[in-house]
Amino acid sequence: MKKLVLAAVAALALGTPAMAQEAVRIATEGAYAPWNFLDDSGAPAGFEIDLGNAICEKAALSCEWIINDWDSIIPNLLAGNYDLIMAGMSITEERLATIDFTQNYFPPDPSKFVAAPGSTLDFANLSGARIGVQGGTIQAAYAEANLASGNTVVSFTTADQNMADLMAGNVDTILADGAYLEPVVAASNGAIEFVGEDILIGGGVGAGLRKDDADLKTKIDDALTALKADGTVDTLIAKWFDGKGPYFAE
Repeated sequence: MKKLVLAAVAALALGTPAMAQEAVRIATEGAYAPWNFLDDSGAPAGFEIDLGNAICEKAALSCEWIINDWDSIIPNLLAGNYDLIMAGMSITEERLATIDFTQNYFPPDPSKFVAAPGSTLDFANLSGARIGVQGGTIQAAYAEANLASGNTVVSFTTADQNMADLMAGNVDTILADGAYLEPVVAASNGAIEFVGEDILIGGGVGAGLRKDDADLKTKIDDALTALKADGTVDTLIAKWFDGKGPYFAE
């Protein structure tokens, strides 16, 4: 009995596997490459999955990835179905009224318009345009607030559906994150191009969590601070966003 007690004390002192790691469930959309997507085996992959795994390792957390549709991703966080959102979600005042965010792990990304080559739309004064957006995004909110008068704002469940309707000619232009659109435009072989001026919305991308999860926020923020300082965040951004950055390393 004495040997068993001493072994337990030693395990506590050394932080061995006898101490269970805190379990954290992370939700992502799985449909917004290169931020997050499902690979050929159906497993979550992308920038945020790599970063989330690095955060969990740094913070000594045991993490599980959960795929959740974008339009219900905040309601299901609030319902307690998971603990953290990493899904290309920009930090905005509107969202901060409902949930909290960690520090950003990607700086504010300009939103951009794309259209088919030869578009005759005047993007300095849009009128009569069918503008595609993904519902629940900062671009959807911006379009409804600033572009709905004289235009038709068409909301889609996923970014892929939005892009498919642009290619089919059902919308005239798309407004979305530049970091999402850049590889799509590059791979389109000239079928779509950037048009108009960039629009800066939001305070960068961060991880969303419930307002009463202050301890978890501190752990994630501490891990992010360390991963920014050692260059990990910049390395992952460069890997997934065609060499962008560095943004954070000193």
